[in-house]
Amino acid sequence: MTASPASPSAAPGKAALWTGRILSALPVLAMLLSGGAKLLHPPQVVAGFNNLGYPASVITPIGLAELACALVYAIPRTAILGAILVTGYLGGAVATHVRVSDPSFVSPLILGIFAWAGLYFRDPRIRALLPLN
Repeated sequence: MTASPASPSAAPGKAALWTGRILSALPVLAMLLSGGAKLLHPPQVVAGFNNLGYPASVITPIGLAELACALVYAIPRTAILGAILVTGYLGGAVATHVRVSDPSFVSPLILGIFAWAGLYFRDPRIRALLPLN
């Protein structure tokens, strides 16, 4: 019996699975920390929102949305929906920073790439959808 080449829908190998988990953990941890900070309203967060043109009244709802997106992404059964939500949230962050010519727009952009790369490595459905051969 000969071994067949790995198909995109095959279960990921151990190295790919752990790579995916690590890449997925980075945006989750960053978003949990950021969302938690928004709920605490420290002066640095309030000042940052003011610099970006947002009133302090939107900090809590934005923080809750960020936490919700991260949690939906972190749950394996809802990770694909979570990746879509994380992409939308981080896309808004990128747009906000670009609008005020803030070069820190790169951070949410990289987190979004990590979210999808992590999902690609750990979920065979994404590899079947996006075969990168």
